Amino acid sequence: MRSMLAAAGFAMLAAQAAVAQTPLRTAVDGTFAPHAMPKLSGGIEGFNVDLAEALGKTLGRPVTVDTAQFSGLIPALQAGTYDFLVAPVTVNKERAENLLFTEGYLNSDFQFVIKKGAPPITKLEDLRGKVVAVNKGSSYDSWAREMADKIGWKVESYGTQTDAVQAVLANRAFANVAGSTVLQWAAKNNPQIQLSLLHSTGFVWSIALRKDEVALRKDLDQALECLKADGTIAALHEKWFGIKPAAGSVAVTVDPGYGVPGMPNYDSTPHAAACRG
Repeated sequence: MRSMLAAAGFAMLAAQAAVAQTPLRTAVDGTFAPHAMPKLSGGIEGFNVDLAEALGKTLGRPVTVDTAQFSGLIPALQAGTYDFLVAPVTVNKERAENLLFTEGYLNSDFQFVIKKGAPPITKLEDLRGKVVAVNKGSSYDSWAREMADKIGWKVESYGTQTDAVQAVLANRAFANVAGSTVLQWAAKNNPQIQLSLLHSTGFVWSIALRKDEVALRKDLDQALECLKADGTIAALHEKWFGIKPAAGSVAVTVDPGYGVPGMPNYDSTPHAAACRG
C-alpha cells in the first residue's frame, strides 16, 4: 500500500513539474512602441515584453511571446492560441463582459506634447484657437474632433504618429495628442519636444484572458501585485517611458479582489498575494 501511495505521490509531483515547465503563450502587437517593437539585433523589446518576462519569473513558468496585428489578438485568444494577452488591452464594459481581466497595470490616458519652450498647457481650454495634430484614424483623432466645437481648437490629421509630432516641430501645429506612454517615450527620445497636459480617461490597460481561465487570472493578478509591491513595474515604467509612475496610478497601486473594480466579471474576493522573497 505504501509503495502504491508513494508511486501516486511521485506521479502527482511529476505532473505538477510538467505543468510548471509548460510555457504560457502570450502575444503583443510588435509595432506598438515602446510597448513592443523590433530590436536591431532581432526579436522584440519593450515595456510589455519585459512585463511578460517578469510575470514568468514570478509565476515560475516560462512565457513565450508572439507578435501579431492587434486586431487579431483577441480572436486568437478566444480560439485558444494564447493563454493570455500581455499586449496593452483597454478594459471597457463590452470587453469585460466577454473576457476576464486582471487588475490594471497602466493607466490608459491621453497626453499632449508641445515644442520645447512653448507655453505649457494647463487645461484643455488653453488650446482654444490652436492647431492640434493627431494620428489619422486613431482614438485620439476621433476624440479631438468630438471636442473641437467645445474647446475651439482645429484638428489636423497625419498618416503616422511620427508625422503628427513633426507637425509640432515644424510649427504646423501647437500640440500633438496621443497615448501618454507613447508620448512619454517620444519625449524621452526627442529633446525638441516636451510633455504637457495629461488628460485622464479613467480607463486602464490590463491582461486579458478567456472566461474559463479563472485560476490563471488569479495567478496573474497576484503576480502583478507582487511586481507592483517590489517596484518592478515602476522600474519598467521609468526605463521605457522616461518618468516615474504617478502616485496613485495603477502601476503602483494594488486593487482589491481580482480584475478591474466596477467592470463585469470582477471578483471582489479579498486576498493577499504570495510573493517570493
